[in-house]
Amino acid sequence: MPVVSRRRRLLVLAICCLSLLIVSLDNTVLNVALPSVQHELGASVSGMQWTIDAYTLVLASLLMLAGSTADRLGRRRIFTVGLVVFTLGSLLCSLAPGLEWLVVFRMVQAVGGSMLNPVAMSIITNTFTDPRERARAIGVWGGVVGISMAAGPVIGGLLVQSVGWRSIFWINVPIGALALLLTRRYVPESRAPRPRRVDAVGQLLVIALLGSLTYAIIQAPETGWTSPEILSFVVVAAASFAALVGYQRRRREPLIDLRFFHSAPFSGATLIAVCAFAALGGFLFVNTLYLQNIRGLSAMEAGLYMLPMAGMTLVFAPLSGRLVAGRGARLPLLLAGTAMAASGLLFAAFDAASATALLFLGYVLFGIGFGLVNAPITNTAVSGMPRAQAGVAAAVASTSRQVGQSLGVAVIGAVLAGGAHLGATRAAFLAAGRPAWWIITGCGAAILLLGALTTGHWARATARRTAALFEDDTARGQSRAGAGS
Repeated sequence: MPVVSRRRRLLVLAICCLSLLIVSLDNTVLNVALPSVQHELGASVSGMQWTIDAYTLVLASLLMLAGSTADRLGRRRIFTVGLVVFTLGSLLCSLAPGLEWLVVFRMVQAVGGSMLNPVAMSIITNTFTDPRERARAIGVWGGVVGISMAAGPVIGGLLVQSVGWRSIFWINVPIGALALLLTRRYVPESRAPRPRRVDAVGQLLVIALLGSLTYAIIQAPETGWTSPEILSFVVVAAASFAALVGYQRRRREPLIDLRFFHSAPFSGATLIAVCAFAALGGFLFVNTLYLQNIRGLSAMEAGLYMLPMAGMTLVFAPLSGRLVAGRGARLPLLLAGTAMAASGLLFAAFDAASATALLFLGYVLFGIGFGLVNAPITNTAVSGMPRAQAGVAAAVASTSRQVGQSLGVAVIGAVLAGGAHLGATRAAFLAAGRPAWWIITGCGAAILLLGALTTGHWARATARRTAALFEDDTARGQSRAGAGS
């Protein structure tokens, strides 16, 4: 990839951030609209879960394929296709005649979305080659999540209240079109020097694993945890996982290179991403239903109530990027885990939902924690990995985020199923929600523990040994190429 000027690099970063904005905005806006979708389409709790998880599941299943395909065919090319498909899927969602069609069109959106975030991160990684400059760029990238969280609830609430829930998908169309035009004009093309082959079997096993596991969790409250249907999906998930690990170990160019996980920082970043986004998915799901269905707030009022959380994310995401660039990932991870655990504890042990002051304090703490956690996840995932594998490494990190959010919505929704129905009393909802808040507290504690374990001297030594494995591969490949010439 040719060296580009600083001005051009910043423009490329802005274009990539536009893609993150529409994907992130889509989820935060949709959460505010869930009660309206529930009323208009007669959706159950599981139906609302599927409007979110149909998107995140397809996204998680295809991210690694999109990353490796972009490394092979060209990152700008795949990024452009993703913008077109995502924008078209958004338009279809706005026209959905029923819940089933909305779920299907959300899956179309996800196919496009899978080609955006990991590919954009790969473009950024290959554009910003200086480690400190890259860390700052990733901090800006993380700040866009804060912008989407800050703007999403308010924009979503305003649109739902004034026009209707279908309008939340319209905003993706002009943003997607603008990003498409700018990409075609300014983003340089890049490819991996030695891209990997497509792993169709591994891809199918990933889809089977994520789909069967999430289906079992979401549908279990309705059909029973010990029903033959649920047990059969659990068996499929377990068998798919075992087959995936065994197959990937034997394959020369796997979909998921398990050697990545020899690096403790990379493994830690992957698990932290799952925990952080599971907490986020559960947090947004439970609060949206509580504020509108139980407190009786309008969509606009609910969006304004959640601004303290979103605003803190907006402030602390770029700060986290600067901390990572200057002091490494350890401090922001420790602070993030502490803040998110404290937020969950306020709701679980001190009934923060019943007192507005405590409610806002819990929102502020969660926003601080989530704002701090994103940059160290991304930076740790791609640091130390060969630039030629940047698409795959970034895709694994992005996949972990989507898997976490899917599981968060699935598990928290399953926990809430008894108290989140229309007409539920305040006491019933709060009782059903307490275990959910303990789960979120546990996610924060896990981030704290993993952050401490995977950022020390031992962890950095494992990262260096892992990088050496890939350097040996590169040297052997060059040796074979020289012998054959």
